[in-house]
Amino acid sequence: MTDASQVDAKVDQKLKEAYFTASQGQLIWTRFKKQKAAMVGAWVLVILILSGLFAPFLTPYDPTIAGRDKEYLNGAPQIPKFWDENGFSARPFVYTTTRERSIKTNFRWITKTDRDARRYVVFFPKGDKYKLFGMKFDRHLFGADVGYIHLFGTDSTGKDIFSRTFYAINTSMAVGTIGVLIAFVMALLIGGISGYFGGWIDSVLQMITDTVRTVPAIPLFMALAAFIPDTWSAEERFFFISIILGFIGWPTLARRVRTHLLTERNQEYVLAAQLCGASAPHIIRKHLLPSFTSYIIVDLVISFPYMVLSETALSFIGLGLKDPVNSLGVMLQNVTSADVLLNYQWYFIPVIFFIILVLAFVFVGDGLRDAADPYADTKK
Repeated sequence: MTDASQVDAKVDQKLKEAYFTASQGQLIWTRFKKQKAAMVGAWVLVILILSGLFAPFLTPYDPTIAGRDKEYLNGAPQIPKFWDENGFSARPFVYTTTRERSIKTNFRWITKTDRDARRYVVFFPKGDKYKLFGMKFDRHLFGADVGYIHLFGTDSTGKDIFSRTFYAINTSMAVGTIGVLIAFVMALLIGGISGYFGGWIDSVLQMITDTVRTVPAIPLFMALAAFIPDTWSAEERFFFISIILGFIGWPTLARRVRTHLLTERNQEYVLAAQLCGASAPHIIRKHLLPSFTSYIIVDLVISFPYMVLSETALSFIGLGLKDPVNSLGVMLQNVTSADVLLNYQWYFIPVIFFIILVLAFVFVGDGLRDAADPYADTKK
């Protein structure tokens, strides 16, 4: 055997040893990295999450202030340029706009662009004060040296759509996170007790689970919306919607936990723990649930887009969050009129981000589901 073949044999041996000694998480990550769509979705998801978390710094203005730019209501996106008919500029710029009435438009307000007056883009300017991780800042990533800059345009009240979009991503993700965490705790608690004890306890808990699953979400929220006081603040409404989404989103995961525990509770390692005097909560927490960890993580990731979709749908029909809270559902309320479709197409830019966010979650969830399957390699 030549030296090269011996080296290859040693490398193969080390790879086999690494495979058989790898933890469950390492095996899942190895299989997950082989799926290109899932990796692309993961990177997109990371970028969107970070964009939402750092939205106060990445965006130039506070999105809750209406009428900030009275000279640019329902304004089109302003794309920075480096050159035009007036020559080249080393700094990106946008044009200055003014609003005036015209006889040609029956004295309706129109926006007029002055191509000779440039507004230059500046980086790290001082602006609105904001809190980030408990600390106060006033620096933003970019802005304009004079006036305002609106990369995604403005709405009918002069709010910056770019700023609103990034804040909306953060809000929708926060609602989804709270809802998923509540659903996760309830699913583990109810599914664990039901699957471990069985008998009449299982029957009662499954009746409760089936009852929650059969409750239609939209009529439920319509009834709850009628009881929400108008005096509630945006934060109170935010937490209320998050909690309700969590309380109606746990049955599916609870069913899966129950099914797994029903098949595992009679295994030898569970009987050994019982003989050693371990309590039921200890056995469920330390022995049964860890054997199901990968599937629980996958289920949580897959549940995220459904929580975001639920929040968006409820806010879209007016039963969820409302202004001044910025969420993707609240912003989608502005695209329902024919006037927006015909004249203000930039209102649909948040829709693009919403679709990308949901698709990223779907790709990552599918990738994790395949990676967590121990028989995935044998099915190919």
